Amino acid sequence: MINFQQRNNIALFIAILVHVSGVIGILFSSYKDWFISCTPLNLLLMAGLLIFTQKQKNFFFYVFIFICFGTGMITEVTGVNSGYLFGHYVYGEILGKKIAGVPVVIGLNWFVIIFCAGTIIHKMNRWVYKKMTVELQVSTGVQAFSFIADTAMLATFFDWVMEPVAVQLGFWKWLPGGEIPLYNFLCWFIISAVLAGIFRVMKFDKHNQFAVHLFIIQLLFFLMLQTFL
Repeated sequence: MINFQQRNNIALFIAILVHVSGVIGILFSSYKDWFISCTPLNLLLMAGLLIFTQKQKNFFFYVFIFICFGTGMITEVTGVNSGYLFGHYVYGEILGKKIAGVPVVIGLNWFVIIFCAGTIIHKMNRWVYKKMTVELQVSTGVQAFSFIADTAMLATFFDWVMEPVAVQLGFWKWLPGGEIPLYNFLCWFIISAVLAGIFRVMKFDKHNQFAVHLFIIQLLFFLMLQTFL
């Protein structure tokens, strides 16, 4: 039977292979359009690898996936069809099957981003609090606020890096002039903060090492494309 370290290694190898191939294919090959068209499969695969590497796949873990997916879809459908959230934008056809104008994989992407960001901040906070002296112990309320704010900020930073690349690749476009509004990032921060609070109180294992690796890999992927595309 494959142990969790082996699972992490397998998932890490696949994630690196897929994203490095994507960068090379999009930037340096004549098959750019094919690599871009594989984005929905990539998003599904990364979400699957997160589940594959999760040690404690209990009821609360799956509920969190459902909450992230549902929240992501509801807010995105609201945004696309009303402009009340994020701003005025529309999705292209690259990301696959849609519900009310929003690709289904976008809901999964909300889970991937929030889960990875939450795992990173959870690990960082545990390390920091262990290093503190008794006199510097932080109250539970401050810890909760810090975790939620930091996770939301990290998730919003990821969106800030991803946005211009996603627009260039045709995932979605902003209306009317194509400028990305600051309001988009404000909505990202608020929604991410709500999901981060749910992540914090949900009772499931929050030490998924692959989630840390995946966040870094995806961030580097978009930074490379943003720089050279």
